[in-house]
Amino acid sequence: MKLTFLRPASGVFLLSLLCAPTFAQTSSEAPLPADAAATELDQVLVTGEQPGPGLWKVSKNDHVLWILGTLAPLPKKMSWRSKDTEAVIADSQEVIGDSSAKINVGFFRGLTLVPSLLRARKNPDGAKLKDVLSPEQYARWSALKAKYIGRDNGIESRRPMLAAQELYEKAVDRSGLSSKNAAWDVVKQAAKKNKIPVTSPKIDIELDDPKATIKEFETTPVAADIACLETTMQRVETDMQSMQLRANAWASGDLNALRSLPYPDQKATCLAAISSAPGLRDRVQQVQKRMINAWMTAVQTALAKNRSTLAVVSIAELVKPDGRLARLRALGYTVEEPQ
Repeated sequence: MKLTFLRPASGVFLLSLLCAPTFAQTSSEAPLPADAAATELDQVLVTGEQPGPGLWKVSKNDHVLWILGTLAPLPKKMSWRSKDTEAVIADSQEVIGDSSAKINVGFFRGLTLVPSLLRARKNPDGAKLKDVLSPEQYARWSALKAKYIGRDNGIESRRPMLAAQELYEKAVDRSGLSSKNAAWDVVKQAAKKNKIPVTSPKIDIELDDPKATIKEFETTPVAADIACLETTMQRVETDMQSMQLRANAWASGDLNALRSLPYPDQKATCLAAISSAPGLRDRVQQVQKRMINAWMTAVQTALAKNRSTLAVVSIAELVKPDGRLARLRALGYTVEEPQ
């Protein structure tokens, strides 16, 4: 499922929020001491060519669906290459990507939304972050901003959840990581090389009144908006080293290590903030459900007609107790984990 999450530079970023699913997992990790935030990251990131994780096997009768679990962020200098995965692709009849959503607004109609979008990016009544955050929160924000973002006075006028996204992206970049889905790029190249058709499940979202959607977003409660920034700051303060370890574990194919590491995810809180606006709650939930159903339909269709298929989905979604694998098991498919 393609995750479109709070892209403030985009002319339709607020509308794209409706496409944002959440793959949240709870973390049992205790918060690090306050001075841990000041510790420089020294975890060595893997470089060069890495095998990545093994494949999950879903089968019924003599038809098999192989699933590659992807992870982001990953090390910038890592080159993922799995001969086993490429061999599976070459022997398959179809490759299935994660699901995504397309919002239909229209170019010229989108241009008319720019004033509303620019207004919605900012705090109400011209407030700055120092005006909406508590003194303690603003002190933490200022320290993290100085470390990862630097001088950017414009960000002080943004809503907390938009400031949160900028902080997260810059922290990931400064830590030697990249949010690019490197594994999917390699899968597509291998499919093209072997002339294997690629299916990308998509849903269309029709917005009859985009301006009304933006106005609904503007009614997001301040407390929910701040909660998004709070959880993002906590993740940046406490999870950057675990994020690097998680990336290393994925790159080296160490599934046990990947499972043992906690997986805090601020996106759940930020999506909850977005959908706290009454007019958006049902719409966001419907989009999430449709996107999951689109992927499930694609893989079930492939299992019925293909001898072998390879599919790609977030590894966080695969290990969820109620995730895609659980749904496939409930439908009667046999699911085997990587060895």
